[in-house]
Amino acid sequence: MRISARADYAVRAALQLASSGADGPLKAEAIADAQDIPHKFLESILNDMRRGGLVVSQRGGNGGYRLAKPADSISIADVIRVVEGPLVSVRGVRPPELSYSGPAESLLPLWIALRSNVRQILEGVSLADVASSRLPAGVAALADAPKAWVNP
Repeated sequence: MRISARADYAVRAALQLASSGADGPLKAEAIADAQDIPHKFLESILNDMRRGGLVVSQRGGNGGYRLAKPADSISIADVIRVVEGPLVSVRGVRPPELSYSGPAESLLPLWIALRSNVRQILEGVSLADVASSRLPAGVAALADAPKAWVNP
């Protein structure tokens, strides 16, 4: 699985908003500076997140962006889906829409299993979990495995 810059920036921006709490809306410039995200790119991402119902915007001198829902009710998967679409696709196609034959026939259940695991992790971790550095135990255990940090 490849996490695009767009998805990474969206999650980081959402985490910046989650950590700001009740401090009021954050300006896009402040989010961009805090997370080292190109401002124009971030504006596009925030607009997608607004259209997707994850953030709300407020105009004016005290304007900016804030989360539309509590951080503990927004999963990392929610953020990625709003800016990228499906979490797992093969050649841009969702796995259930694929079909294979011959020796590749069992590839489809492999892609489905991969999608299931990605969903389990990304849907099971909220913005609040990451912002507070408290990953769910199962996710923390996966990250603690020595081989998780080694590139093959």
